[in-house]
Amino acid sequence: MERPARLCWLWALLLYAGRGGVAAPAESQPPVTNLSVSVENLCTIIWTWNPPEGASPNCSLKYFSHFGNNQDKKIAPETHRSKEVPLNERICLQVGSQCSTNESEKPSILVEKCISPPEGDPESAVTELQCIWHNLRYMKCTWLPGRNTSPDTNYTLSYWHRSLGKTLQCENIYREGQHIACSFDLTKVKDSSFEQHSVQVMVKDNAGKIRPSYNIVPLTSHVKPDPPHIKNLSFQNGDLYVQWKNPQNFQSKCLSYEVEVNNSHAETHDIFYVEEAKCQNTEFKGNLEGTICFMIPGIRSDALNTVRIRVKTNKLCYEDDKLWSNWSQAMSIGQKANLTFYITTLLIIPVIVAAAVIVLLLYLKRLKIIIFPPIPDPGKIFKEMFGDQNDDTLHWKKYDIYEKQTKEETDSVVLIESLKRASQ
Repeated sequence: MERPARLCWLWALLLYAGRGGVAAPAESQPPVTNLSVSVENLCTIIWTWNPPEGASPNCSLKYFSHFGNNQDKKIAPETHRSKEVPLNERICLQVGSQCSTNESEKPSILVEKCISPPEGDPESAVTELQCIWHNLRYMKCTWLPGRNTSPDTNYTLSYWHRSLGKTLQCENIYREGQHIACSFDLTKVKDSSFEQHSVQVMVKDNAGKIRPSYNIVPLTSHVKPDPPHIKNLSFQNGDLYVQWKNPQNFQSKCLSYEVEVNNSHAETHDIFYVEEAKCQNTEFKGNLEGTICFMIPGIRSDALNTVRIRVKTNKLCYEDDKLWSNWSQAMSIGQKANLTFYITTLLIIPVIVAAAVIVLLLYLKRLKIIIFPPIPDPGKIFKEMFGDQNDDTLHWKKYDIYEKQTKEETDSVVLIESLKRASQ
């Protein structure tokens, strides 16, 4: 009777241990099978696999996966995983199986599957590929040609996002200095939660001689609004009130503002950063629908004040990537300066300066003569004493010789004439 009792006790103990009373050593699960990788759209990588063969029937299989260097770990029951990533580099996924979601549990042997980068010379791929979503209406992508490319290379840009049924090609390719650019419409996103979406971009050439280059542009970043429009400026109790209208397609809560004020009298340049602006004051006039208001204290009304505004997206709705819009058109308020006075001053000052320079030059010349009088030339004095007299003596000598010769010639002619008459 003792032996059957012992057997029953051992059987109960094993049953209790199997139910969790005593920790049993965990069995190592076999690896997953048929791990494969494929690419959809432009930059969507999809890994799929089958459950391991010979897995324990009492195990609720979970799959442990991560990318190289243990990045982006994930434990899930699905037998697939996807990632949206530029295909410019080699990307590998490691997958293993385990029986629970406990990260401390050791998974099975990891199986790895990689996707290679595109073929071609890396030096031929375009560089500095970046895209900006302008006012939620169109996206503009720019890039620089690769080093080992011909200047006459014809580039093509393909893009895709979830609101499109297929990959499209950008038709408007043009040059901006050294950069090459292309713009395409991006106005409607079917899913309202577009913050979870992105645009996939690929740039290559028509001939297939250069290596393709990829980029992923999240729809919550790289957004550049249009400049706002100033509607009204007014002074109230020594304060300047500014009213403006936001660019289209944006909610007021999603934007931050900068207001610039230039004062012509004090020659100041002040910038005010506005996180939130509302039109709640009675001083604002007109239709306030869609209008943003801001009050700037301590602005003098006796000078000309010029105001400009620019905006950018904020962290409440978008990623804060500091892409400011262009400045709005300037609007001025206050007393304008007297242009006649400034013009007269600008004309008189050059005349006064020129006259002063002439007087100064004349004064300096006379002052130089008084301080440094001219020194007589001794050679000139001796020349006047001796040189002029010698010249006069020679002149008179030449005159006497000439007169004597003339007289002798005249006498000879008279003598010959007398002799002729006598002979006749």
